[in-house]
Amino acid sequence: MDSKARSRPKSVPAPPTDPGPVGMIRTRVRGRILLLLCAMYFLTYIDRVNISTAAPFIQHDLGLSHTQLGFVLSAFAVPYAFFQAFGGYLADRFGPRVVLGAAGLVWAVSTVLTGFAAGLVSLFAARLALGFGEGASFPSATHAMTKWLPPHRRAYGQGITHAFSRIGNAIAPTVVASIIAVLHWRASFWILGAASGVWVVVWWLMYRNRPGDHPKITEAELAELPPEQRRDERPPVPWRALLKAILPVTFVDFCYGWMLWVYLTWIPSFFAGSYGLELKKFALFTTLVLIAGVVGDTAGGLLSDALLKRTGELRIARKLVLFVGLLGSFICIVPTLLVNDLVLVTSFLALAFFFLELTNPVLWSIPMDIAPHHAGTAGGLMNTGFGLAGVVSPVIFGFLVDQTGSWVVPFAVSAGLLAIGCLAALRLNVNAAVGEPGVVPHQRTGDSKII
Repeated sequence: MDSKARSRPKSVPAPPTDPGPVGMIRTRVRGRILLLLCAMYFLTYIDRVNISTAAPFIQHDLGLSHTQLGFVLSAFAVPYAFFQAFGGYLADRFGPRVVLGAAGLVWAVSTVLTGFAAGLVSLFAARLALGFGEGASFPSATHAMTKWLPPHRRAYGQGITHAFSRIGNAIAPTVVASIIAVLHWRASFWILGAASGVWVVVWWLMYRNRPGDHPKITEAELAELPPEQRRDERPPVPWRALLKAILPVTFVDFCYGWMLWVYLTWIPSFFAGSYGLELKKFALFTTLVLIAGVVGDTAGGLLSDALLKRTGELRIARKLVLFVGLLGSFICIVPTLLVNDLVLVTSFLALAFFFLELTNPVLWSIPMDIAPHHAGTAGGLMNTGFGLAGVVSPVIFGFLVDQTGSWVVPFAVSAGLLAIGCLAALRLNVNAAVGEPGVVPHQRTGDSKII
């Protein structure tokens, strides 16, 4: 097998019986698989951020200092970052049914154990385990989507699943606070962990690594998938070619991830610190900003797939949307550095988040396009950029706030990284084909030019 990165034919036609995004959900087995993955993304994000709402109660009951609580809150990020590529490799090697099922079991159990924590060590260990479980989850899901979704629905799949993750992120404070108010902070982790456990059982019963093995799939639906997706091939990973093709995407993902972590970790404090808002009010403004990401994820996936179906060119469908999203986010962040009106700043932050999230399904689709037989590994390598950004972005952002006494400098630095990512996106070779048998090398066309 030729393991070199090559260019692929540009035409990616849709099957003649394509039912469309909504019809796929209603009439295809792959639609049910996609909904199951949406539920996974929703639950993982709730399990990831639920501790932020429960933190004051945990700190009081366990007698933790602010420094100790900080260690607990950071425990998730490191294993999440460094388990991406390995988790994706395991999915490519053993299939998402086993790997994603095992990962789901890890994050479900670790969430339940968080509710049983008796002190700093047990709490830290539970969050560490959650990072390992969730670190393998998204790359494994990417492999599953590569097998089950036709090429012209890949960005839609990534967009709708990540939209559900943003919904989970937005409603987690309300859900967790309600459980705490009625029961106890420990019960919030037990209930959410149990819900994740139910998902694992349903995943094991419903999912098959090879679409043709699913008992309810029809020959007509199977014919809508390319022949290579109907097979359960697990070739060895061409590491050199894969790294060469994916690491530039990883860098762009780092620039994207830096700003996303700012939204996920610092926006509530920004509203509270800059405008003196009380809990209910800054939570409301934060939710309004984050909801824009739900729209952005969905729109980005639909737009990218529509462009691919219309033009047959990955360069336009992927790079153009990526460039426009990062540039739009940068442009909308700049006014927040210059004005102080709450409504205007909230509006610009929401617009910036909308454009930022346009890029998310595209970033996840590129590894599926470049290395469909190694989509888990490729997706994990790409998302390592986001994971590394999660380790450094919140810390540096907070350090800059402390050192300058202002929110302008950290936001300006974050906007600068968006501009760098925007320029780097123009240099991506999205037409590369790694480890894909039967692809005839084609000369690159326009990948180094500005669109």
